[in-house]
Amino acid sequence: MTRDTSLDSSAENGPEAAVGPSHDTAARVDLEILGGPRRYTLDDLVEGTGLSHELIEDYWRWLGLPVQHSTERWFTDSDMESLREIARLAATEHLDEQALRTLVRSMGHTTERLALWQVEAFVEHAAREKGLDDVSARLTVLDTMPHLADILAHQLEHAWRRQLAAVTGRYATEFAGARGADRDEHKLPLRRAVGFADIVSFTKRTAGLGSEELSDFVQLFETRSRDIVTEAGGRVVKTVGDAVLFIADDVQHGAEVALGLSTANPDGPDIPVRVGFVWGRVLSRFGDVFGPSVNLASRLTEASQPGEVLVDPATAALLATSPRYALTEQPEAELQGLGSMKPVRLQRAYTGA
Repeated sequence: MTRDTSLDSSAENGPEAAVGPSHDTAARVDLEILGGPRRYTLDDLVEGTGLSHELIEDYWRWLGLPVQHSTERWFTDSDMESLREIARLAATEHLDEQALRTLVRSMGHTTERLALWQVEAFVEHAAREKGLDDVSARLTVLDTMPHLADILAHQLEHAWRRQLAAVTGRYATEFAGARGADRDEHKLPLRRAVGFADIVSFTKRTAGLGSEELSDFVQLFETRSRDIVTEAGGRVVKTVGDAVLFIADDVQHGAEVALGLSTANPDGPDIPVRVGFVWGRVLSRFGDVFGPSVNLASRLTEASQPGEVLVDPATAALLATSPRYALTEQPEAELQGLGSMKPVRLQRAYTGA
């Protein structure tokens, strides 16, 4: 790219030009977080990367940041480098458009939620610590976030690397020796325990709560659920409103997660939940899991009572070999969309101690 030296005069171009005696807050925060001025137009990105307008616009849309200022100087040096880098990756790994779209969307979806979650955490902290109303707390956070951006970015990279190591480590263990083995391509690829924990009567319990009380209630449930799932050897896939979707790599770890989630909290407010889980095959895509097992676990959760864990007969048969669990067949139930089934209640075995 032939560099237009006029682009280096950041005080004359783009939103950052507003930074002057008026110290425009939005422009200042934008400049500090992005690490440099917005100096390039969409045409500049095309010239500097060799990519098409369409692909660059797709990239931003996949990130969740559609190009709305194609004729303005809206892009930074880091934007230019990021596009060059993703283009090199796509070429080196021979990624088709579907793979590239999935990869970029994974980053956009995750970081969009992460950024909002982190900002809201600081807003809540400012409100508690300084006794501020919501608007005042948000204005306070505007001043602090630019100074925290580098620290949060480093923490994000560290957490991501640890998570990536955990995922690849699980794959290395699970699929060791699987190369060249005969596989049924019609079956979903992963065997997992999958289940839901659902807050009982969520709407009734939260009716009339203010924003702070509702936030505390939801955060307590999600935090406790994640701690229980992690300590029992499982992983939280996502939270779905008033429910948590979890998976585990074997049926006994799934049972420990489910029983832990169904147990009343001895150290705080009781939030009764009902749980359903099954052992089966799933498809893992987009940071989520899919398949008949997920649907069955959801329906079993709906059929369970507060503090109860229900499993299907096939999962119960696997758990019956362990002396740690008591399994009790329940009356036949109609599971929406799946037909009738006699679910089995899972409990810890009575030891007499």
